Amino acid sequence: MAQVSAGVDPARSAVFAPLSDIGRAELVERRLQDAITSGVLHDGERLPSEAQLGRRLGVAVVTAREALEALRDAGLIRTRRGRDGGSFVTFDPDTARRFADERVRAISRVEVRDASTHYSAIAGMAAELAADRAGEDDVNGLRELEEQADLATEGGARRAVARFQLEVAALSQSPRLVREELRLQGEIGALIWLGLREEDERLRSRAARHAELDAIAAADAEGARAIAVRRIAAGVEWLLDEKSRLEAAVEPAMRVAPALP
Repeated sequence: MAQVSAGVDPARSAVFAPLSDIGRAELVERRLQDAITSGVLHDGERLPSEAQLGRRLGVAVVTAREALEALRDAGLIRTRRGRDGGSFVTFDPDTARRFADERVRAISRVEVRDASTHYSAIAGMAAELAADRAGEDDVNGLRELEEQADLATEGGARRAVARFQLEVAALSQSPRLVREELRLQGEIGALIWLGLREEDERLRSRAARHAELDAIAAADAEGARAIAVRRIAAGVEWLLDEKSRLEAAVEPAMRVAPALP
């Protein structure tokens, strides 16, 4: 099978893929924050050192240091000194939910729509080319990966989606599509797939992936593309609905109290 690489976790690879905008600590912070709050990076997991993080993300060491300091101040990582020291993830469900909700409230609907349009174009083309170029062994290999997917948690479901997306891009036999898929997973994937925090959404996502895989197996390029685009559109609609719900919930608290007579 034309897999990306044996033993590679695409969701984790997306976390540490090079950033497009160099030198901005807030981008590094956001990337790692999304990975922690979605469960892609586990509680207690050791992060790369400042130097390693800088090299992998394509930023200066001082930028990586600033991002880690911000995450430490936010309570998302802790740092331990000594021979076995380093920065470690501290995942707390309530804190993770709060940060995820703040991220949803902060992003604009225009930004979500624009990013999702680009993502749909990439994922749709990858699925279309995969239907044209994938062999039977490729499809069977991807089916096996899907059977092994862990849907019990949001983090497990995120990793399953990330791997599926990247494997389909690999089956397109286009290195550019693979690189762009990986970049988009790091940029917007955490938000588009935020609905996977709900069990019903995890089951619907799996059913849609299986339908896309069936289309690829049947060499139905148009059908595979349409399903890929619909999967992303469904994630975006869930995200925008959640944004509306969160905004409605804070409106009463933001109303100004009436002046006393």
